[in-house]
Amino acid sequence: MIASIWLWVGFSLLILAMLALDLGVFHRKAKRVSSKEALGWTAIWVTLALLFGAGVWHFAGQEKALEFYTGWLIEYSLSVDNVFVFALIFSYFAVPPAWQHKVLFWGILGALVMRLAMIGAGVTLMARFSWVLYLFGAFLIFTGIRMAFRRTEQIHPERNPVVRWFRKCVPVTRDYHGDSFVVRRGGRWLTTPLLVVLVCVETTDLLFATDSIPAIFAVTLDPFIVYSSTVFAILGLRSLYFVLAGAINLFHYLQLGLGVVLGFVGVKMLLAHTAWRIETLPALLVVATVITASIAASLLCCRRPKRGTRKLITSGSVSTRQRQIGRPSSENLDRNRLVRRYAARAATGLSKRNLRKAA
Repeated sequence: MIASIWLWVGFSLLILAMLALDLGVFHRKAKRVSSKEALGWTAIWVTLALLFGAGVWHFAGQEKALEFYTGWLIEYSLSVDNVFVFALIFSYFAVPPAWQHKVLFWGILGALVMRLAMIGAGVTLMARFSWVLYLFGAFLIFTGIRMAFRRTEQIHPERNPVVRWFRKCVPVTRDYHGDSFVVRRGGRWLTTPLLVVLVCVETTDLLFATDSIPAIFAVTLDPFIVYSSTVFAILGLRSLYFVLAGAINLFHYLQLGLGVVLGFVGVKMLLAHTAWRIETLPALLVVATVITASIAASLLCCRRPKRGTRKLITSGSVSTRQRQIGRPSSENLDRNRLVRRYAARAATGLSKRNLRKAA
């Protein structure tokens, strides 16, 4: 177990420095995050996670590094569900794209604090009551089955009990006031709808943490590995949102893959103290294979032509136009008429030629 206090302090300072650089320098003014910028930040956070894992490998050994990579991959994969829900929340509250980054920044900062508390509570419970491990395992298997076979669910932010309580107890303005969470009017402070959005994002992330935190306990019980892998996954969630928000509907089979991952992690947790214990490296390979296969299957499904259509081949190349089978276009009808006309002429010429030879 990694228990150095200086390691915790150094890691916390690194994360705070990256957050200050993100909000204080690169996003000091509210602006819309482009796909190119989001891809760049996604690459940065993935690279930092990989380098951090390499550092863990160097100072703490191979086993701890594999635990970090497995936990980070599980948390990062499960965060895709958060991306979908965040997109629905922003759409419901009609949050302009320029203000979404600020909401996600403070929402994820609050999520780090809440998850640190949940990780501490989980480690304490599992240290005192070993049977909690099996309870978490059964819960993950149930959650995985439900996720794999559930249909698309509609999210209703207005039904969130915390949001409803907040609106009743705290005065909220009717309109947005830029990217401000609170404004001063008539000598009193009022909250804006943007703060309501932040509360909704926080409570939603807390609900998703009930799946992701038990999942990582199946990989390791080391508090530092659990927290560091979770932090890197959450910090990469903001840029991942701006990359996938517009294309989340393309990943049809990703939900099935995530359900399989949760079920597998639950089984791993149940077998932790048996002769069939699943080691960290095979678990990492299984998780990576399932996620990659689900993404590849989703992309191939989206690229496949729709049922009842086929591509037209012209001049040795495939045309991008498609037509329904059995309903030819006017261009094809004209082409068929020309083919029949040339065939009739050829048949007439052939018959005349045969008559001349016979004569």
